[in-house]
Amino acid sequence: MRQSAKGYNRVVVKIGASLLFAQDAGQDCFIYPMRELASQIAHLRREGREIAVVSSGAIAAGMRILKMKTRPRELASLQATAAVGQHLLMSQYQRFFKKRSLDCAQVLLTRDDFNIRKRYLNVKATLWQLFRSNIIPVINENDTVATEEIKFGDNDCLSAYTAELISADLLIILTDVDGLFDKEGKVIRIVPKITPAVRALACPTDKPSCVGGMVTKIDAARISTDAGIPCLIANGKKKNIIISSLRNPQLYGTFFPRRGARCR
Repeated sequence: MRQSAKGYNRVVVKIGASLLFAQDAGQDCFIYPMRELASQIAHLRREGREIAVVSSGAIAAGMRILKMKTRPRELASLQATAAVGQHLLMSQYQRFFKKRSLDCAQVLLTRDDFNIRKRYLNVKATLWQLFRSNIIPVINENDTVATEEIKFGDNDCLSAYTAELISADLLIILTDVDGLFDKEGKVIRIVPKITPAVRALACPTDKPSCVGGMVTKIDAARISTDAGIPCLIANGKKKNIIISSLRNPQLYGTFFPRRGARCR
């Protein structure tokens, strides 16, 4: 499947904590990657595209502020760490978007916001209004209130559900690796169908401030493609990766063509 860049007018970009926060780096380690990514998103917004950002990093930011070396395990500690880090994360997004004459909005969600119809419609209406107002939604799981029963567990799946919610043309999941690798260590450029063999190639993360890894990215790709939305897993450290991906996503990272019927 091939789709022109002109066809990708509504895009969800998921930015992983591993991309923003290098292990053992200082509190300001996310400034350079965030600046570069914000610049690309602003460029696409000026072209008239609607971009929603799903960003991890609140817990990782809180860990830096609180000088934690490992991710908390207890729910209350995770929630408190997220509360400490969320404002720092958003203040930096606002800083870099503002330099490019854009504003951003914080949108914190739980699984109930997708499962309960009234809340689902309210979130959808809010995101549409933000697009109309030329504001970039920055979406994250509401870690400060989410319990185990209503948590997504990772922002990869949250990004896929968000893409389905707004009928996105493409989901881009940015991480710190080049995509899904085969057994020989080569990047698989196109995955026509997610099979057990494909999923077996993924491995969970061992980074202390992150959850998920390639396993949850594959799960997100399945959700997205089953909803009729193609998905790309790519290295966010590559120069102009978002802009380049929209020209031809099959050349960058691992591309998953849409499978299900697309709903509008």
